[in-house]
This record gives sequence, structure tokens and C-alpha cells, in this order.
Amino acid sequence: MTENAPESPPKPGHDVIRDYLRTLDASPGVYRMLDAQARVLYVGKARNLRARVSNYARPTGHTGRIARMISETASMMFLTTATETEALLLEQNLIKQLKPRYNVLLRDDKSFPNILVTGHEFPMIKKHRGAKREKGAYYGPFASAGAVNRTLAQLQRVFQLRNCTDAMFESRTRPCLQYQIKRCTAPCVGKIDRAEYATQVSDAERYLSGRSTEIQEKLAVQMAEAAEAMEYERAAALRDRIKAMTQVQTAQGINPRTVDEADVIALHLEQGQACVQVFFIRGGQNWGNQDFYPRVGVDVEEAEALEAFIGQFYDSKEPPRALLLSHPIENADLMQQALSDKLGRKVTLNVPLRGEKAELVDAAMRNARESLARKMAETATTGKLLRGLAEAFDLPGPPQRIEVYDNSHIQGTDAVGAMIVAGPEGMMKNHYRKFNIRGDDITPGDDFGMMKEVLTRRFKRLLKEDPDRSQGHWPDLLLIDGGAGQVSAVASIMREMGVEDIPMIGVAKGVDRDAGKEEFHRVGKHPMALRHNDPVLYFVQRLRDEAHRFAIGTHRAKRAKAVGATPLDEVPGIGAARKRALLAHFGSAKAVSRANLADLRAVEGVSDAMAQKLYDFFHERG
Repeated sequence: MTENAPESPPKPGHDVIRDYLRTLDASPGVYRMLDAQARVLYVGKARNLRARVSNYARPTGHTGRIARMISETASMMFLTTATETEALLLEQNLIKQLKPRYNVLLRDDKSFPNILVTGHEFPMIKKHRGAKREKGAYYGPFASAGAVNRTLAQLQRVFQLRNCTDAMFESRTRPCLQYQIKRCTAPCVGKIDRAEYATQVSDAERYLSGRSTEIQEKLAVQMAEAAEAMEYERAAALRDRIKAMTQVQTAQGINPRTVDEADVIALHLEQGQACVQVFFIRGGQNWGNQDFYPRVGVDVEEAEALEAFIGQFYDSKEPPRALLLSHPIENADLMQQALSDKLGRKVTLNVPLRGEKAELVDAAMRNARESLARKMAETATTGKLLRGLAEAFDLPGPPQRIEVYDNSHIQGTDAVGAMIVAGPEGMMKNHYRKFNIRGDDITPGDDFGMMKEVLTRRFKRLLKEDPDRSQGHWPDLLLIDGGAGQVSAVASIMREMGVEDIPMIGVAKGVDRDAGKEEFHRVGKHPMALRHNDPVLYFVQRLRDEAHRFAIGTHRAKRAKAVGATPLDEVPGIGAARKRALLAHFGSAKAVSRANLADLRAVEGVSDAMAQKLYDFFHERG
């Protein structure tokens, strides 16, 4: 009988890394460090792979974070690139895709809205978010939807451009309210000719490009000429436009005098947390600011954190001509080259030390410092509440991820399920999810059936995408809006899926259905209540109310979409443009459905084949 030889202990991480040095050369590229389960721990780039990796092969001399990473490394992967710039771009792509534990990670990477002046012969001015596929001129980015809405309102007061859809524009027979309140010049019904409207559009675009003084001077000359010609009504209208523009400039506050186009980016690090403030300056105007909280470690330095932020932030966004930074970054030359290649013209990176640019960076830095202080205070408060929650409901520890579920419908129609998520940093809005209830076997108004569908879909996906619960997407606690029956039903659903170890709490109104008298239900335990002024009670109420708000908002959006839907939406190949053309030509979807083949062919943009498809669709249905 032979005994199995004892397994040799795994090599220390620095020895594992040293073994790879024999096969590496001085090429630029990207490396990945993986743990024993082949999960990516870290993604890095190198101008010289052999030189960079050899640093990790040393057993000592590392920061705490890097030492932990090396100790967990069981294998590595390498990819050489043609250029150092290509390595930097690939590194940031992989970080965003893989979200390694030891990298600086931008967690809230959203798109920013723009203003679009459409390519119509009488252009519309509107907010736009997403890919720039529609023809027209784009101006932005703006820091928020609120900043865009304020600017649009100001532009309408000054330049009186239309904001109605093309379909509405084509179908109007008399001016709308916007004309009555002097926010539009009513090109839809010929109150202004094409040349004069084009002048208004040109003025608006010059304003968005930062040439507002030039426009004011032009309007002042026109006002004087109108007054001299005794066209007093026109002179008064021009005076009102000049006054509105002055008010706009006053409301915008301080705008830079020497910076025409730049993003001002300032980073503040404190106690292992980071805040980055980005100010958007376009056309010499401040178009708002936004704060971000990338994930960093205690020993991450400013140069590394800021470079990682810039690389990930501009991965899916167009950079401006200049970045004004609070700190130097590690590979400024590579980053400058990568951003210049993306924009198709030179992008500069500066760390200004004096003058107006330095003042702008100082202002952004002050905002970053204050924002991080507020967030840290909120996090400390939330941490205390989570500890209280764990104590009140006998949880194993403070939950790091709470998922709260709610449904919304009207007599079973347009039913939606909603999930909100909260954790140590408060509401995690980028993790919220909505579920369109699509079960054919669910009776209208069956809340139990809706909840079953939502939870089944949610946890089936988790079991498929994160079976070992290593990515931080599994909840530590479920909050359900409902009493004992709802909790029992949810427990049954979870058992069916083999997920029985997640605590759940049902939140039900008391006998008088008063806030503050909630009863809490748990599997196999008697109902309980918290004292009226308990902060944990207020916290749970806030979570439940946020779930209810999100569910109601999602339901209303679905209902509004359904109200605006037409049978044309069901016809394959009919997009937004063809739908507008058909509605403008016939006046309604009902008229389209009754049209003969010849009339359908007469519509601009509708081919003979599409006309036949439309005709067949409506007449075969009958």
C-alpha cells in the first residue's frame, strides 16, 4: 500500500512572479495578477514589462496594499502591445471590465448630457444624452440634467428657438403657448421666415460657443436701428432679449476669462477615501461640476489615483482640448498622447501653479475636500445605523448590501417590480434595478406572483453570474414590503432556488397603518416593533420609502410610454423617423392603418417595400 506524497506548500507570491521573468523582454504591455481561483487581483501597464514585473519579485520594500497583492498572486497573464500608449488604453479598458480588487476603480461612470441643435430646416434645441447619432450641432458636456435644463430655459428666453418635436412642428395649425409667453417665434405657422430664424439659431450657437458679448453688441445695434426707424415694438423685443442675456450671465456666476475649453480635475485623498471634482468649461463658460468617489486603498498616492481616474473617465467620453489638474500624474506623456489620438487634435495636461487656471483648480480642490468630508460624515452615520440594524434584528454583522423590493401597478396593469440597494455609503443608485412583470400566468394585482417573478429573475442571474459570491453583488439582507404572508412566500421562493442563508425582514404597517407603528416579520420568529424614536426605525422607513418612490416612478414611466404608444410601434422596420413622417402625413396612426397602398407610397422616406409591409400588417390583422 503506497501513501500519497504530501502536497508541497504553494510558492510565495514573489517567487511565482520571479519565475515569469525568464520569459519576459523589454516590450511595452499589460500584466494581470491572478489569485489561486484565477480571479484578477490587479491590472497594470508597463513601458518595459520585464523591468516593471521585476519590482514585484522583491520580497520586501512594498507598501501594505502591494505586499498583500503579491502574497495572494498565484499566476500572471501578459499581453504585449505595439506602443506604450496602447498599453495604457488597454490597461484602463481591462480595469473597467474586470474591476480588480487592488486597482483604483471609478465606480460611477455615467454619460453626461449635451445640448443638441438639430439639423432640421427650422432647428429644434433640446437635451441629448448618449451616442451622437442624430444630425446637428452638439454642445457640452454639462455636469447634470439640471444644468442643461437651466441653460435651455435661458436660451429660449433669449433666442426663442422651438423645443417641440418634428412631428408636432409639422402638424401645428396655430401657435402654442411657448409663442404666447415669448419663448418661441412660431416658425411652425410662418410667424418668422427661414432666414430670420436661421439668424436666431446662429446667435444661439455663438452664445454656446462663448461669444455672448459679440451677440449683445449686435442686438444693441439692431435695437438702436429699430428705435430710429420708429419700430418701437421690435426695439422693445430686442431690449428684452438683451436684458434676458444679461440676467443669464449674472446667474451663471464667475466664468473664466482666459480659459475657453477645459476640464478642471481636482483630487482629494483622506483616510483611504478619495473625491475627484470635475468642472466642465466650454465656450468660456462654467457648465457645472460633478463629484466622483473612486475606490482607492489607504496607501494609494495622488499620481496613481488621478491617472487611473482620467484613463477610465475618458475611456467612453470625448476629452476637451485641455485638462487642468490638481496633481501631476505618473505617465503624463502617454495620457496626453492617448487623449490627443482619441480627440483627433492636441490635448494638453497642465498642473497650473499661478494665475486664473490655478484659481480654478483651487476652487475644484476646495469642492473635492468639502464633498469628501460630507460623504465621510454620512458614511460614519450610515455605519452606525447598519450596526444598530444588525443588533436590532440579530444579524450576523452589519450588512454591506441591503436589497429592498417593491411592486407597483394599477389594478394589475403596467406592473413593474423595483429593487433598490443600500450599503455603508448610503443609497447605491447605480445598482437599482427595475423589472417589467411579464408572467402570463400572473393574475392582475397578484402581488405574491409579481414578487416571485422578480426574485426568481434576480437570484437566477446572481447564481449564474456570481455563483461563488466573490464579486460583492449578493445581498446580506432583504427588506420586503409586507407582513408574515409576504415573508413566508419569499422564504419559499428562496428555498426553491437553494438560497436560504440570506436574512429577510418584512416591513408591515401596524393596525392603524401609521408610520412609526411598523411591525417587522422574520421567518420563524414572532412579529416585533422598534421604539417610536429609534434611529434604526427611521432608517428602515427611509429604505422602504425609497423603494416605493422608485417603483412608483418606474411604473409611471412605463404607463406614460404605453399611453404614447401607437400600433406603428409594432411594425418591424418602422423607426422613430418613419413613424414621425407617417404621423405628419396622415395625422394619426388610425389614418395610417386605413390608408391604401398608393397613399402609403406617397409618404417621404417610405419605400414601395415598406409601404407593402405596412399595408399587409394592418389589413392582415383585421
